[in-house]
Amino acid sequence: MYAYLSIFRKRYIPYLSPMLYTAQQVAFLPPTGFRYLLISLSDHVLTITLNRPEKKNALSPPMLAELSFALAYAHYTPDVWMVILSAAGNVFCAGMDLKSLAEGSTEAATVPDPAGPVRLGELMAGLHKPCIARVQGPVYAGGFLLVGGSTYVVATESATFTLPEVKRGLFPFQVLAVLLDIMPYRQAIDLCLRARTIPAAEAKNLGLVTYAVPADGLDATVWLIIEELRLFSPTAMQFGLRAAQQLKSLPPNEQQAFLHDQFQQLQQTPDAKEGMAAFLEKRLPRWS
Repeated sequence: MYAYLSIFRKRYIPYLSPMLYTAQQVAFLPPTGFRYLLISLSDHVLTITLNRPEKKNALSPPMLAELSFALAYAHYTPDVWMVILSAAGNVFCAGMDLKSLAEGSTEAATVPDPAGPVRLGELMAGLHKPCIARVQGPVYAGGFLLVGGSTYVVATESATFTLPEVKRGLFPFQVLAVLLDIMPYRQAIDLCLRARTIPAAEAKNLGLVTYAVPADGLDATVWLIIEELRLFSPTAMQFGLRAAQQLKSLPPNEQQAFLHDQFQQLQQTPDAKEGMAAFLEKRLPRWS
């Protein structure tokens, strides 16, 4: 049995992170700050705020690099247990800045160049920590990658969601892949083909939004989720989110063995040992 597990670990456990920066590169945030993001870390919660409101938070190459850096920082930093993804202004995200992507940028970089092309869907899936999207306004096109890749989405009732690519002779290929993880094929493809603008209530029915709330209840709902998650083991949640992603690439006949191995690994962590001790001693656990 142990020989089998050793072989199994060699086959499955080494995980190739989709992050475009190494742990060493993101050990510290840029000393001069980001140009298009606001970052704050408090009580194990990292808040990343898109801060290009004059362009409706459209994602230009420099902004994508900063976002990649910030997500890698969240992924590798042990003190970060959860992430809030927010946005300044009236629009959550207008998608990719097509003009900027076509023309490039001559701006001085605030972070090193990413190691490869920025694919937001992969980066969000590789975060492996609970991410709550705080959606205060409309979401367009590539902005769906941020929303669809979040663990929870709290949106104001007035927020809207639109995939307008077909109006421009394009197609939201990467968004479709994310949507197919969330909703049935016909509903996902319909959003891509008809470019409809749907309200938060309909997005909730489709599974894209977790909670649709009045504007004055947005922050309270986000922090209600945060406070509830804070009660539980960050290690267990990270193991679970990582396994959920790896599971997609395994054939059905290998999935249970993989999950059994993950459970055995998790049992050896300090959080698992602390959780069992707290249960037996009838006290609250102290997570590390």
